[in-house]
Amino acid sequence: MSNTTPAPKGQPAGLRALFMTEMWERLGFYLMLGILLLYITDTERGGLGFTTKLAAEIYGTYMAFVYFTPFLGGMIADRFLGFRRSVFIGGLLMAGGYFSLGIRSIETFYLGLVLLCLGNGLFKPNISAMVGNLYAPNDPRRDSGFNIFYMGINIGASLSALLSAPLRNLWSFNTAFTAAGVGLLIGVAILTLNWRKLAAADRQSEKSAEDISFGQVMGTIILPAAVFGVLGYFLGGRIPFVASTIGPITFGFIVGMLPVMVYFGLIVKRANAEEKPGLAALIPVFVAGGAFFMVLHLSGGLMTVFAEHNTDRRAEWIPSSMDFYAQKAMPSYYGNADAKLPRPDKQVLLTVTDEGEAMFGARILSQDLVGQLDAAPGVEVLDTDTYDVPEDEAFLVCKVFPRDQIAISTGTDAHGVATTSVKVEEGTEPLDEVLLARTIDGTHVPVLLVSKHTQDAVYAKADPGVSPLKPGTYVRLINAEMLTGLLNPVFVVLLTPVVVAFFAWRTRIGKGVTTARKIFWGMIITTAAILVMAFGANLGQDGAAKTSMIWMVLYYAIITVGELCLSPMGLSLVTKLSPKRLVGLMMGGWFLSTAIGNKLSGFISGLEPTTQMFVIIAVAILGVAGFIFLMLPRLDAAIKKYGA
Repeated sequence: MSNTTPAPKGQPAGLRALFMTEMWERLGFYLMLGILLLYITDTERGGLGFTTKLAAEIYGTYMAFVYFTPFLGGMIADRFLGFRRSVFIGGLLMAGGYFSLGIRSIETFYLGLVLLCLGNGLFKPNISAMVGNLYAPNDPRRDSGFNIFYMGINIGASLSALLSAPLRNLWSFNTAFTAAGVGLLIGVAILTLNWRKLAAADRQSEKSAEDISFGQVMGTIILPAAVFGVLGYFLGGRIPFVASTIGPITFGFIVGMLPVMVYFGLIVKRANAEEKPGLAALIPVFVAGGAFFMVLHLSGGLMTVFAEHNTDRRAEWIPSSMDFYAQKAMPSYYGNADAKLPRPDKQVLLTVTDEGEAMFGARILSQDLVGQLDAAPGVEVLDTDTYDVPEDEAFLVCKVFPRDQIAISTGTDAHGVATTSVKVEEGTEPLDEVLLARTIDGTHVPVLLVSKHTQDAVYAKADPGVSPLKPGTYVRLINAEMLTGLLNPVFVVLLTPVVVAFFAWRTRIGKGVTTARKIFWGMIITTAAILVMAFGANLGQDGAAKTSMIWMVLYYAIITVGELCLSPMGLSLVTKLSPKRLVGLMMGGWFLSTAIGNKLSGFISGLEPTTQMFVIIAVAILGVAGFIFLMLPRLDAAIKKYGA
């Protein structure tokens, strides 16, 4: 009779609940991420109207903290709250963050970002830890369980763009953010309904006297970083060169990271002879991880700008039955559009002041302006209480307020670039909701308020021989977030089996690719992806003309291969090359490198997506690949030494 314990069949009962909870959380995260920069910069569909440079600073700072707070969140759960409670609280905080973004207010916008950073810190690391806790150390089901869990991440990411596009096409950015909050609540509800079933996954790690305490982390890492960061922010705002180039936010972040990097450097320097090779080998891993995520997370920044403004997004192929997936082209789309593309009929563009254009773009009109428009020949102000607004025109409905309740801020951002923002005090009730229209051929047709400058740009490059659009019709586009948010997760699903099969084949023929070389090739492939974008930008004359969507499709196909080579190796090597007493801290180093990469991604996203910009990024990533290549002998030796 054998004494071997039979392998358990199927997956643990709690995996399905964690899969569903994570799927809903990732749906909300990627939905928000795909439209965040668009919302901050938009001046035609109810956005905040900030400049791209300021928006990119906000985006980069948000992404940096979103990826660093999990380091603290993991420690808080392990030492104080427990995993279930941390995930529950984190989910509620993130839901609150999305609901805050669902209110069109600058104050609630910043509040929402803070809540999302805090909530993500508690949620993200701990739900992954719970999945791991479902299995015994040598349980053969562990790898397949994590594969199922990560499938939930990709399903959520894929669904995010499919959900956000119709929500903001039919209604608004804020409606999409609110939907993300509802999704989070569904995820939290699933967690709550399976609370007892997940008790086995809520166990803390064994404590050791060598563990670095939470107090030590706060005192030696977080507090110095916070002090240096605040000082750097205020100092950066007072140094003209810094204020006009990288800006005080980015400068403060860089200064704040200095004591943290020094701390991690000292850990390596002071390590004993047995520990030092593994810790030293993590340096190129951190560099590669930071550089890669800097590029990958350009999706929500620079790539979003390129998709929105420099890409020919015409999508007449979208069937009429799915018209809610077709975004209607607004006046700014035509500035660099093909000369043969039909322009709007001039009857539907009504010239107003710059202030009037800004108010219309925010869907906030003053009572005085509405009165002037109502008195203008041929213009009708349709009250939504008495006029049944067609579903596909609802996004043009404006709220009316007394002029003294509307704050219009004009000035310059941290980079000296002009910016206009329109807002009303939170809680202020509108006097009315209206749709501006003309009656053309017996039909109410919405009109768009534009400045003289915008109107001139619409027709500047138009071919006079091409007839204008029929009033009330629009050029149909695919949303920018459908390109930047949908392609990567779809390619992850499609290409993962291919990449896994390729490496398995290399192993079978005796030419296996080492973990270190996978990282190296991941960086080379990432460089190739960026060069594809450089070629596409060059064909579009750096924004003078729109370029084909095919370049973005190729970019995401290639960079996904790079991601599959590099990304899975990072955290795995951190756990295997670190001494047991420093695993948690070195995980923090990985999150830190990712946070720095994300902040750099935000900085780059504030620049123009030109051929030169993409070439500079490609050269930088190629330089990192060269560094990894030089470090391959040391990396391979460390991996062999520690059995990684």
